[in-house]
Amino acid sequence: MKNASGAEYAASKYSEHVVREETTLLEFLMKELSGISRNRAKDILAGHGVTVDRRNTTRYDEPLRPGQVVRVSKHKHNSLLQNKYVKIVYEDKDLVVIEKAVGILSMPATAKQYSAKQVLDEYFAKRHFKCTAHTVHRLDRDTSGLMMYAKSIEIAQILEEDWHEIVFDRRYVAVVSGEMERTDGTIESWLKDNKAYITYSSPEDPGGGKFAVTHYHTLKTTPARSLVELKLETGRKNQIRVHMQDIGHPVQGDNKYGDGSDPIGRLCLHAYRLDFYHPRTGQVMNFETPIPRDFMKLFNP
Repeated sequence: MKNASGAEYAASKYSEHVVREETTLLEFLMKELSGISRNRAKDILAGHGVTVDRRNTTRYDEPLRPGQVVRVSKHKHNSLLQNKYVKIVYEDKDLVVIEKAVGILSMPATAKQYSAKQVLDEYFAKRHFKCTAHTVHRLDRDTSGLMMYAKSIEIAQILEEDWHEIVFDRRYVAVVSGEMERTDGTIESWLKDNKAYITYSSPEDPGGGKFAVTHYHTLKTTPARSLVELKLETGRKNQIRVHMQDIGHPVQGDNKYGDGSDPIGRLCLHAYRLDFYHPRTGQVMNFETPIPRDFMKLFNP
């Protein structure tokens, strides 16, 4: 009886589907879920309602192979948070993953500054949660994309102490000036702020500098600009912006390290992928957002 009731309970929580042939996750969902629309399938993925072999994923292009088991939650994943700057992608008792819009700080520099942390703290308070958002990494005000906040000091400390072991893949996309000479490459340098808080780059440690490594892959390129994927091996302040300036292809829309080009009225930098091991359970967590439409429109013929 216990096994039967357990199965019934599981069936009420999610539907289970076995992969029969090689395909991608989005196509599989559209086929298995009675002809569900592409946008609805993406919404379910974005709401963290899908697992592959019990591993959470939001990647709609994830390849599937025969024998894998896909589970789709039957519960809605609508966030109670309604805010134009902050969208909750995933939340559990330990952490919350958000997609931050351009124009809001990750955390306040002064008490009265509006920030994503403040938005989350107010959201938790309205739901009567006895927690606050603890910042464990940051995005610049003008950078959009995925971020994670801890919901307790305990989880924040675990993330801060073992960040590079826990977070195993952080990727950005950027629109940069000029035609990239190479498809792939790695940029290495030492970064340090001067007295005016401008980050500068040096091939050798100037004293007190921090070593930074950025890997890049060119996705699209034209004589005027290129779309580049950037993978961080280190997470230093202004790392991507300074490193792209180093190789003569600054991020467009960057009024600090750029060349004056501003095609869409914003910094063309977006944190689109965040993969990590859950700090409490060790479960693999994968999050991915689409490349911003404004970026892609710049490369439409």
